Amino acid sequence: MSLFSKLFGGSGKPAKDPEIYKDFRIFPEPQSDAGGFSIAARIEKEIGGETQIHHLLRADTVQSAEDAEALSIRKAKQLIDEQGERLFG
Repeated sequence: MSLFSKLFGGSGKPAKDPEIYKDFRIFPEPQSDAGGFSIAARIEKEIGGETQIHHLLRADTVQSAEDAEALSIRKAKQLIDEQGERLFG
């Protein structure tokens, strides 16, 4: 990995397309943990011409990355349903 990639967050993997839900973009970002994978996601929405971002991180862990990705999306949708744009305030 090049120095610039390390400095500017390049992981060498192509970015996945987000899941679109009620005009929010959900990027599942499960984190590898000693006991498996933690539920995590980045939720974005354009509001007033600016990209607003909320980072979701849960203590829940699962064994597989695929399960963590699916649960991250489900939890993000639940949060969007409960809070909507208040996520960013």
